[in-house]
Amino acid sequence: MTYRCSCCGEEHDDLPDIAADAPDYYYEIPEDEREARAELTSDTCVIDGEAFFIRAVLEIPIHDYDQALGFGVWVSQKRENFDTYVENPDTAEIGPFFGWLSTALPNFGPDTVDIKTMAHFRGEDLRPLIEVELTDHRLSAAQREGISLDQAWEIVHFYFDE
Repeated sequence: MTYRCSCCGEEHDDLPDIAADAPDYYYEIPEDEREARAELTSDTCVIDGEAFFIRAVLEIPIHDYDQALGFGVWVSQKRENFDTYVENPDTAEIGPFFGWLSTALPNFGPDTVDIKTMAHFRGEDLRPLIEVELTDHRLSAAQREGISLDQAWEIVHFYFDE
C-alpha cells in the first residue's frame, strides 16, 4: 500500500509515523492569543505558565510486521517532572513519569484525550515512549494486543488522505 506524504507530496510505500505538532489544548487557545499564552517547541509546550506538556511516541504493535505504528503525541507533566526532563532531555535515568494523553487519536475512540499514561525516557536522542494505562479502552487494548497491518494502513490513510 502507499500514502501521499503531506510534507513532500510524494507517494511512499513504507508505513509512516503520525505526529501532532502541539497538544490539543494548544489549539483551544484563540489563535491571536497563542504567542502570548503558549511557549511551543518541537519537544515541549507550556501554556499560561501552568500547563506543561512533552512530546513523546506512542507505539501500537502490528501483527506479523517488524515495525510498530508510531504516533507522535503530547502528554501532560507536572511542573517538577517537566523541569527534570527539560534539564535532562537525553537520559534514560529519569522517570517514568505519569501524564495525561493530550493528543486525540480518533481511530481509537472519541475519548483518548486525558487517558492515563506513563512516559518512559530512553535517552540516545529518542523521545520518551508512552505506555497507556491498562484498561479496556480501545487504545489500551491496541497497544497491548496490537492491530493488523490493514488496520494500520486504514489509520495512515485517515491522516494522509484528507
